Amino acid sequence: MASEEELFASVDALLNEEPHLPPPAERARLREAAGITQARLATALKTTTQSVKNWENGRSEPKSPRLDAYQRLLNGWAAKYPAPGSAPAAPAVSVAATAPAEPAPSGVDPANAPQAAAVPTAAPSRPTAARQAVASRRPAAKKAAQPAADPRFPHGPLAVLDGDGSAYGVDGIVLDCPATSVVELVEWTLHESGLGAPRLHRNGKDSDPLIVLTAAAAVKLGLPERLEGHEQRRSLRLPEDHPVVKQVVKAKWRLTQRGFGPWARIYRKVQGRERQCVQLAVLSWDALDERAWPGTAEMEPADIARVLGVYAQRVITPRGSTAVSGLELMTALRPPTRAMQDPQTGNWVPGHNPGSLGTEPMDPAPPEATPEHPVVVDSGWSGGFLNEEAYQWVRDVSLLTDEECTLPYAVGLDLNTAFLAAAARLVVGLSGPDHFHGPKFNPKIPGSWLVDLSHVEVDPRLPSPFTPDGLRPTGPAWYQTHTVAYAQELGYNVAPLEGYLRRETGAYLDPWHDRLKNAYVDTLADLGVTRDLTDAEFLASMERHKDVDPAMAAVLAAIKATVKGGIGKLRERPQGKRYKEGERWPALQRPTWRPDIRAAVISKARVNMHRKLANMVKLTGLYPLAVLSDCVVYPSPGASPLDFLPYAASGKPQPGGFRLGPTPGLAKLEGVQTMLWAVDLMEQGHNPARHIKGGDAVLDEGE
Repeated sequence: MASEEELFASVDALLNEEPHLPPPAERARLREAAGITQARLATALKTTTQSVKNWENGRSEPKSPRLDAYQRLLNGWAAKYPAPGSAPAAPAVSVAATAPAEPAPSGVDPANAPQAAAVPTAAPSRPTAARQAVASRRPAAKKAAQPAADPRFPHGPLAVLDGDGSAYGVDGIVLDCPATSVVELVEWTLHESGLGAPRLHRNGKDSDPLIVLTAAAAVKLGLPERLEGHEQRRSLRLPEDHPVVKQVVKAKWRLTQRGFGPWARIYRKVQGRERQCVQLAVLSWDALDERAWPGTAEMEPADIARVLGVYAQRVITPRGSTAVSGLELMTALRPPTRAMQDPQTGNWVPGHNPGSLGTEPMDPAPPEATPEHPVVVDSGWSGGFLNEEAYQWVRDVSLLTDEECTLPYAVGLDLNTAFLAAAARLVVGLSGPDHFHGPKFNPKIPGSWLVDLSHVEVDPRLPSPFTPDGLRPTGPAWYQTHTVAYAQELGYNVAPLEGYLRRETGAYLDPWHDRLKNAYVDTLADLGVTRDLTDAEFLASMERHKDVDPAMAAVLAAIKATVKGGIGKLRERPQGKRYKEGERWPALQRPTWRPDIRAAVISKARVNMHRKLANMVKLTGLYPLAVLSDCVVYPSPGASPLDFLPYAASGKPQPGGFRLGPTPGLAKLEGVQTMLWAVDLMEQGHNPARHIKGGDAVLDEGE
């Protein structure tokens, strides 16, 4: 017979266990019986509505102290609203005893988990320190109704790992990860997790699984909670003698050149056709930039998984900053190689994939490069550079009319993903540049042209379409094809003096544009902003769309950052204080280091903006106060764009000018200020557009 000490020890162990919650269905019944909505319960428990939904369908469980508060609330409701046909709970009982579901057998293969989970079972309780290595835990009925699209990756593209070993995936999946070190985590991810994503192009590669670490998970794996140092956050990494780095190397894994930083890629050389690579992101090391992923790092792990999962499904599995992901997406949709049969041996070998940028980096023409580029430094080039940048222009205050000064408002219009719209059907060069003297201009040939456009007359109340600052050119300068073509479109003769042109061309960015456009439009639709709205309804929806679903609003911000960052990264400049002019920096080793493609996108976007500005003058007689990148500020009699945008008698928008809508290239209200405020800013030399937008419109050159 057991001794008194043994019995007391067993009882104490039970008392120290985390409280068991009633089954998910009972939680929902109790809440509904009390007449409380999920949103109100989320507010009371200081969490999100999605987390409450997950608790009520068995996808996840709350953690202390929220667990204890939730338990107390459910106990109170259980006493008030007993289940039909059952006796009311005795007042003395403080914890509802609910038997947890039987754990999955340890021998179950995670790859076969969908079949094993097809039998409905009660949701298991949150494990304690005596965690058992369970392959997966998912809502069975939901997964049975929605089988995985790719059987190789039944649990989606990524997971967010918390300190208790719970790995939160897409669609509410929660996996149990027994790893206690980074090496164990990599092995579990590759062999047991069922994470990953299929390739986006038949000649491409599958996406590596992504594991996002919370601060608690990072500490559990032996990593510091914060990565501190005097360098910029994105440049920080663990020293090579750190124990975790040593463990990784000892286990014969490798790290990429950027080392173990906020985004760490751990891999082994490909053996046969099997790729072994895991991407890690550490939240507490600022892996998710607040500008690109607003509020995401502070969300619950399940909600972070939802944000990143939607982005992965609609764009690409994140592989770094949104700028890095934007560039990786280009390559994933236009793989550099494809399988070709060698006529001599009959073997299949990698060959060039038509329409791609290939596998080798390509030096730009001297005027397309940056001043520190080896092409410029080694050749002593002094012939000038392309200056195809976004607008930063403000109208001279002396050109304001009395009528404009009496208008009470200055209204900012922002074009939805203007640079993405410019990438549509954009023909760019795929081969290296060839130098020509005195070439005849051809608007169909992408390249850089030395031409004098100072003779082109433009109304001074509009910015010049040929310069970022909107000032008239003073002599010959280098321009991208779209800029020169616009001068020809305006009816002026163009006579290039020189040209660096490309013979092989193609719409390289088309699939990139299509995927990001669909992601942007679909995410806006999730936030209630759809194409069938009237202009007034569209403005109202845009005003509140960020409050509809913070998670989807974060996805939308990340998509927009992917567009600008990806285009900017096509001309990534050298980073670090130790760089010396003329040295080759790491970005130059990429085939996607293509400043000429970046210039083509920006040139087309700026020309599109000027064309709309000129059409607005014809349709309404209105001239802009200022333009910053994709934002234009107009004087207005009212606080809404509806007060000055051109509409036909039928109520339909006039073609040619600015139009409202959720599609890339169409406009939305960016900000409203009083006219006197805007005039005062201009007199001080400030740009009202920059103050309305917060100064975030210029194309970043990536991270």
